[in-house]
Amino acid sequence: MQKRINIILVLLMVITVTLTGCRNLEVKESSKNNVENLGNSPRIVATSMSVVEIMDKLNVDLVGVPESKVDKLPKRYKGTKKVGSAMSPDMEKLKALNPDLVLSPVSLLPDLLPKYRNQEIEYGFLNLNNIEGMYKSIDDLGIVLHREKEARKLRQDYESYMKNFREKHKEGKHPKVLILMGLPGSYVVATDKSYAGSLVEMAGGKNVYKSKDKQFVNVNVEDMLKREPDIILRTSHAMPEKVKEMFAEEFKTNDIWKNFKAVSSDRVYDLDNKHFGMSAKFNYPEALERLEEIFYGEAFEEE
Repeated sequence: MQKRINIILVLLMVITVTLTGCRNLEVKESSKNNVENLGNSPRIVATSMSVVEIMDKLNVDLVGVPESKVDKLPKRYKGTKKVGSAMSPDMEKLKALNPDLVLSPVSLLPDLLPKYRNQEIEYGFLNLNNIEGMYKSIDDLGIVLHREKEARKLRQDYESYMKNFREKHKEGKHPKVLILMGLPGSYVVATDKSYAGSLVEMAGGKNVYKSKDKQFVNVNVEDMLKREPDIILRTSHAMPEKVKEMFAEEFKTNDIWKNFKAVSSDRVYDLDNKHFGMSAKFNYPEALERLEEIFYGEAFEEE
């Protein structure tokens, strides 16, 4: 029993699902049993709609789901208890559900990990920062939750789609791209480590900002200008209409933007945050098709 538990731990922590913490398996025998029994009708809560969608695709029941005004809840979870927003789930509601495992995106780990530990809640974090991370997390969940068949089918569909997509554009253009992620009143630059950044690279673009470990960076506009992006993409973390208005005002009133060739050549695009948000989702084909139009359509001619 102990050997199997250790194998599961190594798999999840080293690859992409952080089913942790030491407190789950070091101290309590009951916590060890929770890991050992995963897959046998475990009580699982998903705190973000991205995770909910994965559970639905894996044919896994949930006892708790997040509240969302943006994404539609899959039919199978109709009537399931709500545990609050993805950014700030209600710890009392989570605790009351007596979950064997609470699953959240790894991007929220710094905020949620202390709360889960404080409430002694069993937890796991999925890498949804990019598409490949999402599918590796699915691979791991397939093993842990005894859904290998479902996980394998999802992986095969993904690899087949990407093979065809890359084949279409193997000799295509590779525009330099600047990605701006906004909130009302402010914005940051999305690096290649962000979800939007990973989509750009999958589509054949070159992100003008790369990072070893940061998804977003604060950069002044003067530095952005030096990178000479061919295309500027703008998306939002939340409140997309207000963010769109903010970007429009920023580009209108800040004269430095007029010096960008992407602006002068009318290559600035506002993207739907349902496709270009914070976490990887199964709608990535629609996102790549949008980038395909921008990168390889008649509107773009490499200089």
